[in-house]
Amino acid sequence: MTNKDIAPHLLRTLAALQSEGKTVTLDTLTAALAVRRTDVRRAITALHREGYLDAVRMRLTFRGLALGAAFAAAPLRPLRRAPQRAVKAA
Repeated sequence: MTNKDIAPHLLRTLAALQSEGKTVTLDTLTAALAVRRTDVRRAITALHREGYLDAVRMRLTFRGLALGAAFAAAPLRPLRRAPQRAVKAA
């Protein structure tokens, strides 16, 4: 799973939690997204470097909040692909 896959879901979740005034931690995000902790941490680091998230305070910047709000209104690709059925050999 890449940062590109997780980032929209992460921004949307952070925007929702931040607007409710809830405290956000790495464990909170890991549980909310049901994704491995290392993948979430890597995505947080990338978003911090790009200026969308303050990783120390675990708060979105204005740019991140704008993107999170936009992602809240749009359908996102699922984080996991649906399992493909095994094809029987004839």
